[in-house]
Amino acid sequence: MLKIRLKRLGRKKQPFYRIILIDSRKKRDGKAIEEIGFYNPLTKHNQLNINKINEKIKQGAQITATVQNIIKNNYQ
Repeated sequence: MLKIRLKRLGRKKQPFYRIILIDSRKKRDGKAIEEIGFYNPLTKHNQLNINKINEKIKQGAQITATVQNIIKNNYQ
């Protein structure tokens, strides 16, 4: 099953996340099938491709709770 989830980047104490499409059996920072956006929790800045996210959900991808909260808080 495919999941839309966060991939952690950045340095220690300075996280930066990419929102990716990945197989659910892969590890958190594994190779992504597709990168859909990014999220910076320190500045609350993010950029998401909502069209691609909706397209992948229709094809059967699951969204993690954290990514769902990011989408909900910024695109209401």
